[in-house]
Amino acid sequence: MRHRQGTVLGMVAAFGRTLGLFPRSSRTTLGAAATTAAAPIAAQPLQPFSQAFFQRRHYCANGDPPRILITGSLGQLGTGLAKLLRSKYGRENVIMSDIVKPSKDIVESGPYVFADILDFKCLQEIVVTYRIDWLVHFSALLSAIGEQNVPLAIRVNIEGLHNIMELSKQYNLRVFVPSTIGAFGPDSPRNPTPNITVQRPRTIYGVSKVHAELLGEYYFYKFGLDFRCLRFPGVISSDSHTGGGTTDYAVQIFQDAIEDNDFECYLRPNTRIPMMYIDDCLRSLWEMLVAPEHLLRRRTYNVTAMSFTPEEIVAEVKKYAPNLRVSYRPDSRQSIADTWPEVFDDTDARLDWGWKHQYDLSDMCKIIFDNLRAAKNS
Repeated sequence: MRHRQGTVLGMVAAFGRTLGLFPRSSRTTLGAAATTAAAPIAAQPLQPFSQAFFQRRHYCANGDPPRILITGSLGQLGTGLAKLLRSKYGRENVIMSDIVKPSKDIVESGPYVFADILDFKCLQEIVVTYRIDWLVHFSALLSAIGEQNVPLAIRVNIEGLHNIMELSKQYNLRVFVPSTIGAFGPDSPRNPTPNITVQRPRTIYGVSKVHAELLGEYYFYKFGLDFRCLRFPGVISSDSHTGGGTTDYAVQIFQDAIEDNDFECYLRPNTRIPMMYIDDCLRSLWEMLVAPEHLLRRRTYNVTAMSFTPEEIVAEVKKYAPNLRVSYRPDSRQSIADTWPEVFDDTDARLDWGWKHQYDLSDMCKIIFDNLRAAKNS
């Protein structure tokens, strides 16, 4: 059976190269896929990373640092991730991309290119021109925005993903696609929500992320694609540019507090949702990107840092802005939050590759207020 599989894969690779669909290295890639898919997974307990491991830079097999493309890089996570990766691999080795005109600061910070994820040829040109090794795919419509324009969300979140997966397979890229607490639904256990359980989300954003998780796992087993994925909770930062997500209230409250505005929350005060400070989020992403293959028992992991309600973050924020006036007016986002996890179980990530958060609610509030006040006074 293995010989037949190798023969078929060889025929597919040869035919693909004839049509110009595969690079010349496709025979090696497809053969590796067959070997990877058949390899047994070690049953013994896996040890987490040491701190020394994370201090080292991670290079390609030829000794060069990886060349990394970030799609949708002008969103909440992209700019911060580019800064982190450039500090480790060099300014010119991290290419930011989006369909939005960048600011002067972005252009001066390092390479930036236009990239429409619905244009496969455009993506091919970028990968070839910049000799990309790793791809981080952030381009997506988030939960609340996606519900307002389902056809567009299907195009961006699903059709765009298909382009990214085929591109990564064709050029043998390591690809990271973020998932979300929104990948779970009302039938999922909510407190805690384990890594493997029923999902059945009720938003197009969640459906597209379950699709991404399963497609990535399929490409891993079928083609040997190095697909990696983390399910993020709500991500909080001092960035004022929220992206239309259901957890954006936990970002907006800091902006309103520092600007002496009233804060109106669109969720009920007792709505508990898992959350994470952006520095923890970006560090978890990088740790997953560089994790040795033998430590990964699965392709998708839950990660989290804390869970809180609106009234709990209000109480913490009022330590720094005691005069903040707060009201609650639940809207359509409440029905989305009611189907999401309350507490995220990320035990697998902590055991397999040593994930450990650094910021709790108190730590996060302090650093965000420090950052906002410094920016306001500058």
